[in-house]
Amino acid sequence: MKRSVRLHPAWIVAAVAFVALVGAAGFRATPAVLLHPLHAEFGWPLATISAAVSVNLLLYGLTAPFAAALMDRFGIRRVVAVALALVAIGSGLTVFMTTSWQLILCWGVLVGLGTGSMALAFVATVTGRWFVRRRGLVTGVLTAGGAAGQLVFLPLLAMLVDGYGWRAAALVVAGAALLVVPLVWLLLREHPADVGLPPYGGQEVVEPAQPAGGAATRAVRALTAAARTRPFWLLAAGFAICGATTNGLVGTHFVPAAHDHGMSQTTAAGLLALVGIFDIVGTIASGWLTDRFDPRLLLGAYYALRGGSLLLLPGLFAATTEPSMLVFVIFYGLDWVATVPPTVALCREYFGASGAVVFGWVFASHQFGAAVAATGAGLVRDQLGTYHLAWYVAGALSVGAAVLSLMLVRRRGTPFTEPAPAAPVAWSYRN
Repeated sequence: MKRSVRLHPAWIVAAVAFVALVGAAGFRATPAVLLHPLHAEFGWPLATISAAVSVNLLLYGLTAPFAAALMDRFGIRRVVAVALALVAIGSGLTVFMTTSWQLILCWGVLVGLGTGSMALAFVATVTGRWFVRRRGLVTGVLTAGGAAGQLVFLPLLAMLVDGYGWRAAALVVAGAALLVVPLVWLLLREHPADVGLPPYGGQEVVEPAQPAGGAATRAVRALTAAARTRPFWLLAAGFAICGATTNGLVGTHFVPAAHDHGMSQTTAAGLLALVGIFDIVGTIASGWLTDRFDPRLLLGAYYALRGGSLLLLPGLFAATTEPSMLVFVIFYGLDWVATVPPTVALCREYFGASGAVVFGWVFASHQFGAAVAATGAGLVRDQLGTYHLAWYVAGALSVGAAVLSLMLVRRRGTPFTEPAPAAPVAWSYRN
């Protein structure tokens, strides 16, 4: 007799998705430690190199809604496997580049498209298909993996760059991307109905609906419908500011800003890694809170606290790691992407079955803000010789995002309590 296993396959899918997201985040971390090495070798201005980062960030966001629709049509495994291949090609080809447009093509376009297909819309798709109970918590865990992976990889990449040059780091990223492909292909399931089960915490087996029309058409239709609503624009504007104040500014320019004050690149990268560690705690906690409290209030609090911390940051930079900087790193890390679980929940609340695709568009605004901030901060540094203005503007914008979040109106009849757990179902996991 075959022994039954009570572990729901949703947790296996979530674990594989976590690995893919951590890998994708690590791949996106590389530009932060390449700014000065590329400037030193090729003489390109920081604004030019930052432009490649901006293209990466922008495509990372714009790809997300189309990737979510493609996952509905062709399956998660195929989309994620192709995305990893794009990352490997883009990162590997950078070792042969000689001009700045090649940097934009490889690291901006190819890696941007690849990592964008494994963006937070991927998280929304997985949690929407596989979870009813614990959905907010799992969203927080997967989001934390994606955000923390980007920052935790930085010290390793910085050591590779310092010890073996930036080309070694690019090749390691390419190899790591290829290594994740077999894991995704073998273990990443598409739907709970494939194994004859309801989603975790659900009561009924739900057969997946076949999407009507092409993936691009579905993504555009979802945007067209959502754009007619006030909540979409409030969420998109707030998330654009979120992107500007995280990936675009801190994720891209914290290391060179600290370097301007005499701190070594490896030490500064280590501080960003510490941000990533505390982000894991903050984002998982945010997912837990999202299952229990109004997401609008959570967003307002997160953005307001972030704004205050960024307004204080310019006075904290020094050549060594001062206690005040460590306090900022811990506090800011707890708030890094804590905004994602409540934003996903609100997209699901307002837009129902189209919530994952609409969140993809909201996430595109996140990356648009990140792209503007990445280029804008580089221009500020080139023109003024300091990043101070960029930090102050980011702090003020975050306070504005808090106000936008509190302007969202709660949809009537939508509960925020966690669904009651379903009775355990015995099953056997077969490939």
